[in-house]
Amino acid sequence: MSDQSSAWELILNGDAALFAIVRLSLAVSLSAVALAALVGMPLGALLALSRFPGRSVLVVLLNALMGLPPVVVGLAVYLLLSRSGPLGAMGILFTPTAMIIAQTILIVPIIAALARQTIEDLWAEYRDELTAMDVSPVGRMMTLLWDARFSLLTALLAGFGRAAAEVGAVMIVGGNIDGFTRTMTTAVALETSKGNLPLAMGLGLVLVAIVLAINAAAWGTRVWSERQVG
Repeated sequence: MSDQSSAWELILNGDAALFAIVRLSLAVSLSAVALAALVGMPLGALLALSRFPGRSVLVVLLNALMGLPPVVVGLAVYLLLSRSGPLGAMGILFTPTAMIIAQTILIVPIIAALARQTIEDLWAEYRDELTAMDVSPVGRMMTLLWDARFSLLTALLAGFGRAAAEVGAVMIVGGNIDGFTRTMTTAVALETSKGNLPLAMGLGLVLVAIVLAINAAAWGTRVWSERQVG
């Protein structure tokens, strides 16, 4: 039997090891996206609506951090959470929690930068109306975030894509422990190096299917929202 056939057999038969890795990967990545959205969207909106000395520097820095190397983030989180680190007493190194922290740090700049651009464009359109209505700064932020909710799906998808495809940071802080911290990307790397191509290919196929499904759902939601407005 070919490796491709074996990979499909693992998927169609619901291989326990394969789907345990898939569930952990989704739990880690979706948790990181949710946390990053809670931080990144308000941060992006704040930068879009505020004018203060040094703002341009922060915007440039935020855009630069979108390309932050995952291994650098992994190393930084490792140093924080190791026994000799300032947060070592928490004992969460080599756990899914540490992986979520690392992925959240990676995703926040992406969501914040894309949210800033989206909110800034909307603010240019609605500035006069919201100013005339004497809406408070917090009210402006919430109004624009709500109005841009479907456009902000792009930011969330970009964050999820970064998290789902990430290898370096989660391998450093998670340790790639079988049955505990092994994600789809780290498992693909490990199983490929071991020559276990059916499992590696099966995980790769599932990962691609998940990304396509989430993007299709987001696209469908956006089309539906545009029809409702129209």
